[in-house]
Amino acid sequence: MKGRIANVFFVVTLLFCGVSLAQTDAKRSITKIAGDLYRFQNDFHYSVFLVTSEGIIVSDPINADAARWLKAELAKRFNKPIRYMIYSHDHVDHIAGGEVFADTAIVVAHENAKADIIAEQRPTAVPDITFSDQMTIELGGKRVELSYVGRSHSDNMIVMRFPAERALFAVDFIPVKSVAWKNMTDAYIPDWMNAIARVEAMDFDILVPGHGGLGTKADATAFRGYMEILYAAVLKGAREGKSLEAMQQSIRLEKYKDWHNHDTQLALNIEGMYNQIKLHRRGN
Repeated sequence: MKGRIANVFFVVTLLFCGVSLAQTDAKRSITKIAGDLYRFQNDFHYSVFLVTSEGIIVSDPINADAARWLKAELAKRFNKPIRYMIYSHDHVDHIAGGEVFADTAIVVAHENAKADIIAEQRPTAVPDITFSDQMTIELGGKRVELSYVGRSHSDNMIVMRFPAERALFAVDFIPVKSVAWKNMTDAYIPDWMNAIARVEAMDFDILVPGHGGLGTKADATAFRGYMEILYAAVLKGAREGKSLEAMQQSIRLEKYKDWHNHDTQLALNIEGMYNQIKLHRRGN
């Protein structure tokens, strides 16, 4: 009898573990963007990497499991060491697991990101090298240009431009044909729109976001337009003394009704703008 109970328990345990494993299986893939620049997908997060004759430059590790998977794939496909790892910003959903690459890679980030990573004890490798405005990494005859374009989704967000591939990697603050995510926590308004304008002044064709599909420079311009129109509408409502709830009912932005997340996130975007405007007005 005890043996039968133990067997049943073993089977139930296996079934439970199977469900848990199925729930944690991530959708992962590697696709070419242009030349030797590739995109790595882990569910809804994306990073990029550049293959050179002297090694590989990777960006956001996303998390430790994703980084281990990518590291194994890079070794199998390219048989080259990872020489640099670049963080787009300090938010944990993009940069966790950096220790997986740090055994061979030099870790690079904006100086404000390093301070936050240390202060908040982010579960990742601490940057070895930081910069304030611009930095260029050259490896195996190829180049990536790192630029801090100002405060936006964070105060340490950088963009990575790959001139030979005419591509630019911009995480979280320039989605493609999508409204912003929820209530834009930690946002800096109106600095965000100014940061996008600086990106528009750069020379590139392919916009590579940290979430969603690829785009072009025109998509950056379109998203800046969305943010400016939303900001103006919420500011007008605030000056008229309207409540947040009233603005969430009246501001519809039909021009963007076909954009991803318009129906589910617009009210939260309005809330984020409203909170930022209140904070800015108190600061003045």
